[in-house]
Amino acid sequence: MKKSRFKNPYIIAETAYNHEGNLSYLYRMIDEISELQLNAIKFHILLNPDSYMTKNHPLFNVIKKWVFSAEQWDEIISYTNNKGLDIIALCDDVESIIYILKKKIHAIELHSTSINDYFMLNHASKFTKKIILGIGGSSQKEISYAIKFLKQKKKHDILLIYGYQSYPTNYEEINLSKMITLRDFFQLPIGYADHTGFDDPNNELISVAAGMMGFEILEKHYTLDYGKKRIDYQAAVGKKQMETIKKLMGLALTIYGFTDKTMSKSEKIYGDTGPMKKAIIAKKNIKKGEKLSLNNLWFKRTAKKSSIKQYQFLQLIGCRAKRNIKQDEIINFNNVNLKEVTNIL
Repeated sequence: MKKSRFKNPYIIAETAYNHEGNLSYLYRMIDEISELQLNAIKFHILLNPDSYMTKNHPLFNVIKKWVFSAEQWDEIISYTNNKGLDIIALCDDVESIIYILKKKIHAIELHSTSINDYFMLNHASKFTKKIILGIGGSSQKEISYAIKFLKQKKKHDILLIYGYQSYPTNYEEINLSKMITLRDFFQLPIGYADHTGFDDPNNELISVAAGMMGFEILEKHYTLDYGKKRIDYQAAVGKKQMETIKKLMGLALTIYGFTDKTMSKSEKIYGDTGPMKKAIIAKKNIKKGEKLSLNNLWFKRTAKKSSIKQYQFLQLIGCRAKRNIKQDEIINFNNVNLKEVTNIL
């Protein structure tokens, strides 16, 4: 089978803390995400809440109840690996980075809350595979700092994830064009994390909009209970929506196509001179030895292909006919003196 030149979407299902500390709920999420045949699953891993936020933070006591132990994560990671999903560990504390360094996972992610945290960056730089930087709400200077820090540590496999961190996201503030600016400036791959409201009628369309611009990485929050009030439910989609998004993302990338400038086979056929684009023909009968001129040439669509392009017309002027050419006959190298027109090739 011929290999397609089109990009395939890479879809990340983010579980975040939607499990709310319910281990069986998280396993069910893993099962559904695997059934959807998505590419990756993202876990928020936190081992020491005291390392992550102050005790007077309004979410401290809530988050503390939702934390899984290292032993529980061992089982979760093993189970997920057996499902064939790439694992992305969004580490919320230094302890979780140290823990995850020894695990079989695809990537470590630093949330934008930690993008310039020296200790988090330093430990993450020891990871041997991909490092993802969540850059939502981050200035170019902050992003530059993190990238420079990692590159100085010989870390070059870096992926940026762009996404406006609001629930739900206001369309006017998404600004997907910024992804192009960031990609070109940092010369790094970039993906889009969508946080459109779960009940927005345009959720699926907005989710794949970056795919229409050629960005093949999409991250979406996932939940088993679509629309039910759980943590991060505002931007989380369920199985049915994710199925639609997956199909639309593939369609978007197929329409976007590829970045090289060559024409496809169908495009070349469509662009044929003669059957499609008008060919240069004899406006009237032309005698052998007669010079081609503005008076005896014309452009018409023809049944057969022509070897001479429209843009070569003026270079034919003054060339002599090798034989008699009938009216409406295509002008080509068989009936025009070849030596006189070699300069147009």
